[in-house]
Amino acid sequence: MKLEINFVDAFTDSVFKGNPAAVLIPEVWLDENIMQLIAAENNLSETAFVVQYGDNAYDIRWFSPSTEIDFCGHATLASAFVLFGRNPEVEKLTLRAGAVGELIITKENNGNIRMNFPNRKPEIINDIPEDLIQGLSINPKEVLWSSQAYFAVYSDEVDVLTVTQDAEILKKLTPYDVVVTALSEKYDFVSRYFWPANGGYEDPVTGSIHAGLAPLWAERLGRNRLRAYQASKRGGVVNCEVEDDRVFISGKAVQYLKGFVEVPIYRNFK
Repeated sequence: MKLEINFVDAFTDSVFKGNPAAVLIPEVWLDENIMQLIAAENNLSETAFVVQYGDNAYDIRWFSPSTEIDFCGHATLASAFVLFGRNPEVEKLTLRAGAVGELIITKENNGNIRMNFPNRKPEIINDIPEDLIQGLSINPKEVLWSSQAYFAVYSDEVDVLTVTQDAEILKKLTPYDVVVTALSEKYDFVSRYFWPANGGYEDPVTGSIHAGLAPLWAERLGRNRLRAYQASKRGGVVNCEVEDDRVFISGKAVQYLKGFVEVPIYRNFK
């Protein structure tokens, strides 16, 4: 069976920048093994599968090339971009995910798509894993932790831009990834995201981790609206706003490709 697939560059207004994601919107769930095989074939950071359950309401699941992911921001942005494109009159969507609940997505007048995420502020830890220190070429000033990743905080933006990882060592931190971050001269803060534990080397732009980065830097800077930059080779701008237990992440997206995949098995998956 043929199924439409969209490749979308998220957190950018130009193709070949930001973070690419694939989006498929079947009428019912595909077999889980098939979804994983499609994600592996796409070989992008994430492939999102979206199934409608109500008026402008959808369930969403995210797969890296090797495993299902609990929470993905850039593929959520890409999915909303495709859904809004199909229904231009719609201004608000609900995307429901098992690990993070309902995510309310809205269109903004400036062309941004605004996503309502849970606040996932990291906690300071005292027992820093030796594998984290050994896996980074520059020692961080401090280390924090969330249910998603270790946060390596640096005192200088240059450290974030130049630090290298030993992916084989950082894999030992499974299931946790590693984000490196510091204050920035041009933006409020800068970051990079290493995720060898969950299917990739360095993620171009990671929307989900900004649900932790934004409250961290908002508290330290004393303001709740922040503009961030993820300094991968592709790079991407992430607008953040912190309100109590929610973090609003917004950015642009652009279509790169639309086509069809041949799905060998198509059945309801529970």
